[in-house]
Formats: sequence, C-alpha cells, structure tokens
Amino acid sequence: MVDELVLLLHALLMRHRALSIENSQLMEQLRLLVCERATLLRQVRPPSCPVPFPETFNGESSRLPEFIVQTASYMLVNENRFCNDAMKVAFLISLLTGEAEEWVVPYIEMDSPILGDYRAFLDEMKQCFGWDDDEEDDYEDEEDDY
Repeated sequence: MVDELVLLLHALLMRHRALSIENSQLMEQLRLLVCERATLLRQVRPPSCPVPFPETFNGESSRLPEFIVQTASYMLVNENRFCNDAMKVAFLISLLTGEAEEWVVPYIEMDSPILGDYRAFLDEMKQCFGWDDDEEDDYEDEEDDY
C-alpha cells in the first residue's frame, strides 16, 4: 500500500513538473504575442478624416449655410459616430457660440422634442437666423442625407 502511494505521489510530481514547464512555455508565447501586438499597433495609424472639423457658429446669418454644409459633411464621413438625430443635434449644439448658443438654451431647459429631430432643429435654426428660401434650395441636397 505504501509503495503504491509512493508511486502515485511520484507520478503526480512528474505531472506537476510537466504542467509547470508547459505553463512557462505558454506564458513566454503570450509575452511574445503581446510585444508583437504592441509593435504592430505602433506601425498602424488610424486613417485621418478627409473632412476638417467644422467651425463654430455664433449666429451670424451669412455663415449659416457654411455651418450646415460643414457639419453635414463631417457627420457624413463620420456616420458611425452620428447614428441618430439626437446625436446629430447634440453635435450641432456643441458648436454653437454667442447668440446661437443663447438661442438654443431654452430648448435645452424645456427638453424640447426638437432636440431629437435633426431636420426640425435645422429648420428652426434657418428660421431664427434668416436663411432665405432661395438659399435653402441650394443646400437641400446636402441635408437630405440626414
């Protein structure tokens, strides 16, 4: 009985030693893979956005068409970031300054439904900041994508 236990203990020790060696080898492989991944990530640069970040809008009526084209273009090439109307409106709001920023505050304070409707928000901006109907026809195609 003692001899059997000694043999069993010896077999367990041998198995433990083999598993320890295998574990060390796997840890070394993992370390090498982590280093290789880090090297590859340093070599790969994310693609740059072909459209520059839009300028802010302060409420100057003559700049509204330019602002809408810039923001629509930026959202188009970054469509994965702007997956719904609320995100698009929030993006526009983040670019408002001065008079335009003051204009939007009441909508935010009353949690207006317009904050979740991109087209309605643009229409409201156009009405407030004096977009002529003739100009609207020129830029309608850019907006239709949103």
